[in-house]
Amino acid sequence: MINIDLLKKDLELIRKKSPLIHNITNLVVMNNTANGLLAIGASPVMAHSLHEVADMTKISSALVLNIGTLDTNQIQAMEKSAQMAKQLNIPIVFDPVGAGATPYRDECCKYIIEKCSPTIIRGNASEIMAIQNTQTQTKGVDSTFKSADALNAAKLLAKETKTIVVVSGNIDYITDGQKVEKVTNGHPMMEKVTGMGCTATAIIASFAAINSNPFLAAAHGMVVMGIAGEIAAGYSKGNGSLQMNFLDELYQLTGKTIQKNIK
Repeated sequence: MINIDLLKKDLELIRKKSPLIHNITNLVVMNNTANGLLAIGASPVMAHSLHEVADMTKISSALVLNIGTLDTNQIQAMEKSAQMAKQLNIPIVFDPVGAGATPYRDECCKYIIEKCSPTIIRGNASEIMAIQNTQTQTKGVDSTFKSADALNAAKLLAKETKTIVVVSGNIDYITDGQKVEKVTNGHPMMEKVTGMGCTATAIIASFAAINSNPFLAAAHGMVVMGIAGEIAAGYSKGNGSLQMNFLDELYQLTGKTIQKNIK
């Protein structure tokens, strides 16, 4: 059960400390991710060059690795950044975008998990099942399964990799391999906005930056994400206005709103 007072405290800390979140992420979602982090109160940076990624990670409070637009240089930058993050005990959040779509993408996911040792892994059902070696296929970067279908795979992956695994979807599941937290906030329209899952990964990173318990950080991030999206979808005319309204709701989110809407 999520402690609402602790969640509210974490949100206040993000806004007070404005932690720097280093994102090595995909070209499609950079703007969305940056705006999501700014809306919640964190500070985003997107540095991809091998010449500066380690130095940027050194001054950051969390590192996001996202393989949406995958290339070899990016993987090298991720590994270099992760080495620095591990030295300094900086949390690493990995988003295996499109895992299961191609053999190369699957190989890169396994390499990142092995070499970068993420603290938290967040993906949709198909992605989590793919990197756990469950027989599955993604449709591009979209899931072909419901999140509940991937819960067992998520538990196994968490145990095998000693990470917190988040399966996002119609229901969000957070697991350490034993305990499971379930979050039912959100709205189907959120799936129609590019990069909404990637934004969730970044939001989780902002909570991991100020809460040393990665399970709680992941759960808190998904609750905040779901509540803001659910409220915004209630008055949005479509996915275009949802994108704008979601950022506004994230920016205006209060402890009272969380308490009233958490599921």
